[in-house]
Amino acid sequence: MTSAAPGPARPGARAQTPAAHPPHAPYTSRTSRASYPPGPHPGAEPGPDPRAEIDAAAAVLSAAGVASPRADAEQLAAHVTGEPRWRLALTATMTPAERGLFHDLVARRAARVPLQHLVGTVGFRYLTLAVGPGVFVPRPETETVVGQAIDTVRAAGWDRPVCVDLCTGSGAIALALADELPGARVHAVDSDPDALLWAKRNVVLTGRVLAVHHADVGIDLSGGAASRPGPSDAPGVPGVRSVPAVTDVLADLLGRVDLVVSNPPYLGDDERGTLEPEVDDHDPPAALWAGPDGLAGVRAVAAVAAELLRDGGRLVIEHADRHGSAAPALLRAHGHWDDAHDHQDLTGRDRFVTATRRARSKPGPAQGTAGEER
Repeated sequence: MTSAAPGPARPGARAQTPAAHPPHAPYTSRTSRASYPPGPHPGAEPGPDPRAEIDAAAAVLSAAGVASPRADAEQLAAHVTGEPRWRLALTATMTPAERGLFHDLVARRAARVPLQHLVGTVGFRYLTLAVGPGVFVPRPETETVVGQAIDTVRAAGWDRPVCVDLCTGSGAIALALADELPGARVHAVDSDPDALLWAKRNVVLTGRVLAVHHADVGIDLSGGAASRPGPSDAPGVPGVRSVPAVTDVLADLLGRVDLVVSNPPYLGDDERGTLEPEVDDHDPPAALWAGPDGLAGVRAVAAVAAELLRDGGRLVIEHADRHGSAAPALLRAHGHWDDAHDHQDLTGRDRFVTATRRARSKPGPAQGTAGEER
Protein backbone atom coordinates (compact mmCIF):
# COMPACT_ATOMS: atom_id res chain seq x y z
CA MET A 1 0.00 0.00 0.00
CA THR A 2 1.43 3.33 -0.95
CA SER A 3 1.12 6.51 1.00
CA ALA A 4 -1.66 8.91 0.12
CA ALA A 5 -1.07 10.85 -3.06
CA PRO A 6 -1.49 14.61 -3.12
CA GLY A 7 -4.91 15.78 -4.23
CA PRO A 8 -5.82 18.90 -6.15
CA ALA A 9 -6.15 22.29 -4.57
CA ARG A 10 -9.62 22.98 -3.31
CA PRO A 11 -11.56 25.03 -5.82
CA GLY A 12 -13.53 27.95 -4.54
CA ALA A 13 -13.43 31.52 -3.41
CA ARG A 14 -10.30 33.09 -2.02
CA ALA A 15 -11.92 34.08 1.25
CA GLN A 16 -11.22 31.51 3.97
CA THR A 17 -11.46 31.51 7.72
CA PRO A 18 -9.97 29.04 10.18
CA ALA A 19 -13.45 28.49 11.57
CA ALA A 20 -14.27 26.44 8.47
CA HIS A 21 -11.72 23.80 9.46
CA PRO A 22 -11.08 21.53 12.45
CA PRO A 23 -9.06 23.08 15.29
CA HIS A 24 -5.38 23.31 14.37
CA ALA A 25 -2.25 22.90 16.39
CA PRO A 26 0.01 25.95 16.74
CA TYR A 27 2.51 26.42 13.94
CA THR A 28 5.18 24.33 15.63
CA SER A 29 6.03 20.72 14.95
CA ARG A 30 5.74 17.94 17.47
CA THR A 31 9.39 17.20 16.83
CA SER A 32 12.45 19.39 16.66
CA ARG A 33 13.08 18.16 13.11
CA ALA A 34 10.28 20.38 11.84
CA SER A 35 11.50 23.67 13.31
CA TYR A 36 12.03 26.48 10.86
CA PRO A 37 15.52 27.06 9.42
CA PRO A 38 17.23 30.43 9.92
CA GLY A 39 15.85 33.15 7.68
CA PRO A 40 12.40 34.53 6.94
CA HIS A 41 9.64 32.65 8.70
CA PRO A 42 6.13 32.34 7.32
CA GLY A 43 4.26 35.44 8.36
CA ALA A 44 7.39 37.52 8.80
CA GLU A 45 7.23 41.07 7.47
CA PRO A 46 7.83 42.21 4.88
CA GLY A 47 6.18 39.48 2.81
CA PRO A 48 5.74 40.67 -0.77
CA ASP A 49 4.31 37.37 -2.01
CA PRO A 50 3.66 33.81 -0.82
CA ARG A 51 6.91 32.43 -2.26
CA ALA A 52 8.90 32.94 0.94
CA GLU A 53 6.06 31.32 2.88
CA ILE A 54 6.08 28.32 0.56
CA ASP A 55 9.88 28.02 0.63
CA ALA A 56 9.97 27.94 4.41
CA ALA A 57 7.00 25.58 4.61
CA ALA A 58 8.65 23.19 2.16
CA ALA A 59 11.76 23.13 4.37
CA VAL A 60 9.63 22.28 7.40
CA LEU A 61 7.82 19.48 5.58
CA SER A 62 11.07 18.07 4.20
CA ALA A 63 12.57 17.96 7.69
CA ALA A 64 9.44 16.17 8.92
CA GLY A 65 9.90 13.40 6.32
CA VAL A 66 7.02 14.35 4.01
CA ALA A 67 7.63 12.70 0.64
CA SER A 68 6.68 15.67 -1.55
CA PRO A 69 7.34 18.73 0.60
CA ARG A 70 7.24 21.51 -1.99
CA ALA A 71 4.22 20.13 -3.83
CA ASP A 72 2.37 19.80 -0.52
CA ALA A 73 3.33 23.32 0.54
CA GLU A 74 2.10 24.68 -2.77
CA GLN A 75 -1.17 22.79 -2.55
CA LEU A 76 -1.79 24.05 0.97
CA ALA A 77 -1.06 27.61 -0.19
CA ALA A 78 -3.41 27.15 -3.13
CA HIS A 79 -6.05 25.80 -0.77
CA VAL A 80 -5.99 28.78 1.60
CA THR A 81 -5.76 31.44 -1.12
CA GLY A 82 -8.15 29.91 -3.61
CA GLU A 83 -5.54 30.37 -6.33
CA PRO A 84 -4.42 27.52 -8.61
CA ARG A 85 -0.85 26.38 -7.99
CA TRP A 86 0.44 27.86 -11.22
CA ARG A 87 -0.73 31.32 -10.17
CA LEU A 88 0.90 31.34 -6.75
CA ALA A 89 4.03 33.04 -8.06
CA LEU A 90 1.83 35.84 -9.40
CA THR A 91 -0.13 36.29 -6.19
CA ALA A 92 0.96 39.51 -4.54
CA THR A 93 0.35 38.57 -0.94
CA MET A 94 -1.53 36.44 1.55
CA THR A 95 -4.05 38.09 3.81
CA PRO A 96 -3.38 37.74 7.55
CA ALA A 97 -6.19 35.19 7.85
CA GLU A 98 -4.83 33.16 4.95
CA ARG A 99 -1.30 33.27 6.34
CA GLY A 100 -2.47 32.11 9.76
CA LEU A 101 -4.46 29.25 8.29
CA PHE A 102 -1.52 28.28 6.10
CA HIS A 103 0.75 28.14 9.17
CA ASP A 104 -1.68 25.87 10.99
CA LEU A 105 -2.12 23.52 8.04
CA VAL A 106 1.62 23.22 7.45
CA ALA A 107 2.09 22.31 11.11
CA ARG A 108 -0.51 19.58 10.83
CA ARG A 109 1.04 18.29 7.61
CA ALA A 110 4.44 18.22 9.34
CA ALA A 111 2.77 16.06 12.00
CA ARG A 112 1.92 13.73 9.08
CA VAL A 113 -1.79 14.38 8.80
CA PRO A 114 -2.61 13.44 5.18
CA LEU A 115 -2.69 16.33 2.76
CA GLN A 116 -6.10 15.22 1.52
CA HIS A 117 -7.55 15.49 5.03
CA LEU A 118 -6.28 19.06 5.25
CA VAL A 119 -7.67 20.25 1.92
CA GLY A 120 -10.73 17.98 2.17
CA THR A 121 -10.63 16.60 -1.36
CA VAL A 122 -8.78 14.26 -3.69
CA GLY A 123 -8.78 14.03 -7.46
CA PHE A 124 -9.77 10.64 -8.90
CA ARG A 125 -9.88 10.28 -12.67
CA TYR A 126 -12.30 13.02 -13.81
CA LEU A 127 -13.88 13.62 -10.40
CA THR A 128 -13.08 15.57 -7.25
CA LEU A 129 -14.11 13.61 -4.16
CA ALA A 130 -14.51 14.61 -0.53
CA VAL A 131 -12.32 12.66 1.91
CA GLY A 132 -11.30 12.94 5.54
CA PRO A 133 -11.05 11.01 8.81
CA GLY A 134 -12.85 7.68 8.67
CA VAL A 135 -12.34 6.84 5.00
CA PHE A 136 -9.52 5.41 2.89
CA VAL A 137 -7.95 8.02 0.60
CA PRO A 138 -8.08 6.81 -3.04
CA ARG A 139 -4.67 6.32 -4.66
CA PRO A 140 -3.58 7.07 -8.22
CA GLU A 141 -2.82 3.40 -8.94
CA THR A 142 -6.51 2.56 -8.48
CA GLU A 143 -7.28 4.83 -11.42
CA THR A 144 -5.49 2.26 -13.61
CA VAL A 145 -7.71 -0.48 -12.18
CA VAL A 146 -10.85 1.49 -13.00
CA GLY A 147 -9.53 2.25 -16.47
CA GLN A 148 -9.18 -1.44 -17.19
CA ALA A 149 -12.73 -2.10 -16.00
CA ILE A 150 -14.14 0.70 -18.15
CA ASP A 151 -12.18 -0.46 -21.20
CA THR A 152 -13.56 -3.98 -20.68
CA VAL A 153 -17.15 -2.75 -20.73
CA ARG A 154 -16.61 -0.56 -23.78
CA ALA A 155 -14.80 -3.27 -25.70
CA ALA A 156 -17.64 -5.70 -24.98
CA GLY A 157 -20.23 -3.21 -26.19
CA TRP A 158 -22.38 -3.47 -23.07
CA ASP A 159 -24.91 -0.63 -23.24
CA ARG A 160 -26.47 -0.85 -19.79
CA PRO A 161 -24.06 -2.90 -17.68
CA VAL A 162 -24.83 -3.75 -14.08
CA CYS A 163 -21.70 -2.93 -12.06
CA VAL A 164 -20.86 -3.59 -8.40
CA ASP A 165 -18.02 -1.96 -6.45
CA LEU A 166 -17.19 -4.04 -3.37
CA CYS A 167 -15.35 -2.33 -0.46
CA THR A 168 -16.24 1.03 -1.97
CA GLY A 169 -14.86 3.33 0.77
CA SER A 170 -15.24 6.89 -0.51
CA GLY A 171 -17.15 5.58 -3.51
CA ALA A 172 -14.29 6.41 -5.88
CA ILE A 173 -14.53 3.34 -8.12
CA ALA A 174 -18.33 3.28 -8.25
CA LEU A 175 -18.54 6.99 -9.01
CA ALA A 176 -15.94 6.74 -11.76
CA LEU A 177 -17.92 3.91 -13.35
CA ALA A 178 -21.12 5.92 -13.15
CA ASP A 179 -19.33 8.97 -14.56
CA GLU A 180 -17.67 7.28 -17.53
CA LEU A 181 -20.18 4.58 -18.45
CA PRO A 182 -23.44 6.30 -19.40
CA GLY A 183 -26.35 3.97 -18.84
CA ALA A 184 -24.50 1.80 -16.30
CA ARG A 185 -26.42 0.76 -13.21
CA VAL A 186 -23.87 0.97 -10.43
CA HIS A 187 -24.00 -0.40 -6.88
CA ALA A 188 -21.47 0.55 -4.18
CA VAL A 189 -21.03 -1.72 -1.15
CA ASP A 190 -19.19 -1.31 2.16
CA SER A 191 -19.57 -2.62 5.70
CA ASP A 192 -18.09 0.47 7.41
CA PRO A 193 -20.78 3.05 8.26
CA ASP A 194 -18.21 5.86 8.45
CA ALA A 195 -16.95 5.11 4.94
CA LEU A 196 -20.52 4.97 3.65
CA LEU A 197 -21.17 8.47 4.95
CA TRP A 198 -18.32 9.70 2.75
CA ALA A 199 -19.56 7.65 -0.21
CA LYS A 200 -23.06 9.12 0.10
CA ARG A 201 -21.60 12.61 0.45
CA ASN A 202 -19.66 12.08 -2.77
CA VAL A 203 -22.76 10.89 -4.60
CA VAL A 204 -24.35 14.23 -3.75
CA LEU A 205 -21.15 16.18 -4.46
CA THR A 206 -20.61 14.68 -7.92
CA GLY A 207 -24.26 14.36 -8.93
CA ARG A 208 -23.67 10.84 -10.25
CA VAL A 209 -26.42 8.23 -9.89
CA LEU A 210 -25.70 4.99 -8.07
CA ALA A 211 -27.02 2.87 -5.20
CA VAL A 212 -25.06 2.68 -1.94
CA HIS A 213 -25.46 -0.43 0.24
CA HIS A 214 -24.41 -1.27 3.80
CA ALA A 215 -23.33 -4.90 3.51
CA ASP A 216 -20.55 -7.28 4.54
CA VAL A 217 -18.22 -8.88 1.98
CA GLY A 218 -17.13 -11.49 4.53
CA ILE A 219 -13.37 -10.99 4.86
CA ASP A 220 -11.83 -13.70 7.04
CA LEU A 221 -8.72 -12.33 8.76
CA SER A 222 -7.79 -15.69 10.29
CA GLY A 223 -6.04 -16.79 7.11
CA GLY A 224 -8.51 -19.48 6.14
CA ALA A 225 -10.46 -19.63 2.90
CA ALA A 226 -13.37 -17.24 2.87
CA SER A 227 -16.68 -18.93 3.44
CA ARG A 228 -19.98 -17.70 2.10
CA PRO A 229 -20.24 -14.21 3.59
CA GLY A 230 -22.50 -13.79 6.55
CA PRO A 231 -23.54 -10.79 8.61
CA SER A 232 -21.01 -9.26 10.97
CA ASP A 233 -21.24 -9.40 14.74
CA ALA A 234 -22.29 -6.19 16.41
CA PRO A 235 -19.34 -4.95 18.48
CA GLY A 236 -19.67 -6.05 22.08
CA VAL A 237 -22.93 -7.92 21.54
CA PRO A 238 -22.20 -11.62 20.90
CA GLY A 239 -24.74 -13.27 18.66
CA VAL A 240 -26.24 -10.00 17.46
CA ARG A 241 -25.86 -9.45 13.72
CA SER A 242 -25.58 -5.88 12.53
CA VAL A 243 -24.33 -5.90 8.92
CA PRO A 244 -26.11 -8.20 6.46
CA ALA A 245 -24.22 -10.19 3.85
CA VAL A 246 -23.72 -8.74 0.37
CA THR A 247 -25.44 -11.75 -1.17
CA ASP A 248 -28.50 -11.06 0.98
CA VAL A 249 -28.62 -7.32 0.32
CA LEU A 250 -28.08 -7.81 -3.42
CA ALA A 251 -30.11 -11.00 -3.68
CA ASP A 252 -32.01 -9.67 -6.69
CA LEU A 253 -28.71 -9.29 -8.57
CA LEU A 254 -27.32 -12.80 -8.03
CA GLY A 255 -26.21 -14.16 -11.39
CA ARG A 256 -27.18 -10.90 -13.14
CA VAL A 257 -24.15 -8.62 -12.71
CA ASP A 258 -21.88 -7.81 -15.65
CA LEU A 259 -18.90 -6.31 -13.80
CA VAL A 260 -17.51 -6.52 -10.27
CA VAL A 261 -14.63 -4.22 -9.34
CA SER A 262 -12.93 -3.97 -5.96
CA ASN A 263 -10.03 -2.40 -4.14
CA PRO A 264 -10.20 -4.55 -0.99
CA PRO A 265 -7.75 -4.43 1.92
CA TYR A 266 -4.55 -6.22 0.91
CA LEU A 267 -1.80 -5.65 3.47
CA GLY A 268 -0.38 -8.70 5.25
CA ASP A 269 0.23 -8.92 8.97
CA ASP A 270 4.00 -8.92 8.38
CA GLU A 271 3.70 -5.31 7.16
CA ARG A 272 2.42 -3.95 10.45
CA GLY A 273 4.70 -1.26 11.81
CA THR A 274 6.22 -0.52 8.39
CA LEU A 275 3.72 1.99 7.02
CA GLU A 276 4.03 5.74 6.63
CA PRO A 277 2.22 7.68 9.40
CA GLU A 278 -0.29 9.04 6.89
CA VAL A 279 -1.45 5.48 6.29
CA ASP A 280 -0.90 3.80 9.66
CA ASP A 281 -2.40 6.60 11.75
CA HIS A 282 -5.17 7.84 9.48
CA ASP A 283 -6.48 5.23 7.02
CA PRO A 284 -9.15 2.97 8.58
CA PRO A 285 -7.60 -0.37 9.62
CA ALA A 286 -10.45 -2.27 7.97
CA ALA A 287 -9.37 -0.80 4.63
CA LEU A 288 -5.75 -1.92 5.08
CA TRP A 289 -5.34 -5.31 6.73
CA ALA A 290 -6.09 -8.62 5.04
CA GLY A 291 -4.79 -11.38 7.27
CA PRO A 292 -1.46 -13.21 7.45
CA ASP A 293 -0.84 -13.30 3.69
CA GLY A 294 -2.71 -10.14 2.71
CA LEU A 295 -5.08 -12.07 0.44
CA ALA A 296 -8.17 -12.29 2.67
CA GLY A 297 -9.79 -9.41 0.81
CA VAL A 298 -9.14 -10.97 -2.60
CA ARG A 299 -10.56 -14.30 -1.41
CA ALA A 300 -13.73 -12.71 -0.05
CA VAL A 301 -14.33 -10.55 -3.13
CA ALA A 302 -13.79 -13.52 -5.45
CA ALA A 303 -16.29 -15.61 -3.48
CA VAL A 304 -18.97 -12.90 -3.55
CA ALA A 305 -18.31 -12.03 -7.20
CA ALA A 306 -18.76 -15.68 -8.21
CA GLU A 307 -22.35 -15.44 -6.96
CA LEU A 308 -23.10 -11.98 -8.30
CA LEU A 309 -21.70 -12.26 -11.82
CA ARG A 310 -23.57 -13.77 -14.72
CA ASP A 311 -21.79 -16.31 -16.91
CA GLY A 312 -19.18 -14.36 -18.85
CA GLY A 313 -19.24 -11.45 -16.39
CA ARG A 314 -15.92 -9.77 -15.60
CA LEU A 315 -14.03 -9.39 -12.33
CA VAL A 316 -11.33 -6.80 -11.57
CA ILE A 317 -9.55 -6.84 -8.18
CA GLU A 318 -6.71 -4.60 -7.03
CA HIS A 319 -3.99 -6.29 -4.95
CA ALA A 320 -0.58 -5.63 -3.42
CA ASP A 321 2.37 -5.50 -5.80
CA ARG A 322 3.75 -8.67 -4.21
CA HIS A 323 0.61 -10.63 -5.18
CA GLY A 324 1.18 -10.62 -8.93
CA SER A 325 1.42 -14.41 -8.98
CA ALA A 326 -0.61 -15.30 -5.90
CA ALA A 327 -3.81 -13.45 -6.84
CA PRO A 328 -4.25 -15.06 -10.29
CA ALA A 329 -3.33 -18.46 -8.81
CA LEU A 330 -6.00 -17.99 -6.16
CA LEU A 331 -8.65 -17.34 -8.82
CA ARG A 332 -7.53 -20.24 -11.00
CA ALA A 333 -7.85 -22.56 -8.01
CA HIS A 334 -11.26 -21.16 -7.08
CA GLY A 335 -13.13 -23.15 -9.70
CA HIS A 336 -15.37 -20.36 -11.00
CA TRP A 337 -12.99 -18.34 -13.16
CA ASP A 338 -11.49 -18.40 -16.64
CA ASP A 339 -8.85 -16.14 -18.16
CA ALA A 340 -7.31 -15.07 -14.85
CA HIS A 341 -4.50 -12.66 -15.69
CA ASP A 342 -2.49 -10.11 -13.78
CA HIS A 343 -1.81 -6.53 -14.87
CA GLN A 344 0.65 -3.80 -13.96
CA ASP A 345 0.02 -0.17 -13.07
CA LEU A 346 1.73 2.79 -14.73
CA THR A 347 4.81 2.36 -12.53
CA GLY A 348 5.32 -1.21 -13.77
CA ARG A 349 4.21 -2.85 -10.52
CA ASP A 350 1.84 -5.81 -10.39
CA ARG A 351 -1.43 -4.16 -9.39
CA PHE A 352 -4.65 -6.00 -10.28
CA VAL A 353 -6.08 -9.27 -11.52
CA THR A 354 -8.89 -9.80 -14.00
CA ALA A 355 -10.98 -12.88 -14.69
CA THR A 356 -14.16 -14.06 -16.43
CA ARG A 357 -16.99 -15.87 -14.64
CA ARG A 358 -16.98 -19.45 -15.88
CA ALA A 359 -20.24 -20.77 -17.26
CA ARG A 360 -22.33 -22.54 -14.64
CA SER A 361 -23.10 -26.16 -15.41
CA LYS A 362 -26.85 -25.61 -15.19
CA PRO A 363 -27.78 -21.97 -15.76
CA GLY A 364 -30.83 -21.06 -13.77
CA PRO A 365 -33.62 -18.60 -14.53
CA ALA A 366 -31.67 -15.82 -12.78
CA GLN A 367 -29.00 -15.84 -15.49
CA GLY A 368 -28.99 -12.72 -17.63
CA THR A 369 -27.09 -11.42 -20.61
CA ALA A 370 -25.16 -8.21 -20.86
CA GLY A 371 -27.30 -5.11 -21.36
CA GLU A 372 -30.50 -7.03 -20.73
CA GLU A 373 -33.10 -5.24 -18.62
CA ARG A 374 -33.03 -6.96 -15.24
